[in-house]
Amino acid sequence: MDDDSPNDVSLHIEFRCEDDSWQAVPDVETLIGQALRLAWSGGTGGAGDTGGAPRAEVSVLLAGDTTLQALNREWRGKDRPTNVLSFPGPDMPVPAEDGTLVCHLGDLAMSYQTLAREADNEDKPLAHHLQHLAVHGMLHLQGHDHETEEEAEEMEALERTLLARLGIPDPYAA
Repeated sequence: MDDDSPNDVSLHIEFRCEDDSWQAVPDVETLIGQALRLAWSGGTGGAGDTGGAPRAEVSVLLAGDTTLQALNREWRGKDRPTNVLSFPGPDMPVPAEDGTLVCHLGDLAMSYQTLAREADNEDKPLAHHLQHLAVHGMLHLQGHDHETEEEAEEMEALERTLLARLGIPDPYAA
């Protein structure tokens, strides 16, 4: 499935759904698309940081715990499911089929079961938690991280700002 917004052709999003549980989320692609585009435009000081490429793209895998656990084990050495994984793309733009240059920002993989469990445990609307994880994942694709306390504070502040623009309360509030 593809999703291009007529208002923002600078970011192309390709969706692949491997778990029927995602059908429980109305407008899942729209919700993720809104969050990704907002993070793309506001995550690094503005869209367009594509190394000269006229557009950017990201792929989103909507999967379940089994798939995310396997990916987490293979790529991070952690044998447990997780909510979202980010796989940054190459730094260099690549030619698309039409000859234009495209910057593939990377791939995101999301688990419905972990997302739903966390939203329920934290008493958050599922849509809010979904958009938070999409923003979080997109920020990772843009080079943000939270390995140190300073990095975590910076990334969380950016997440709070972006999510507020979506009308989502601070996900880190006690």
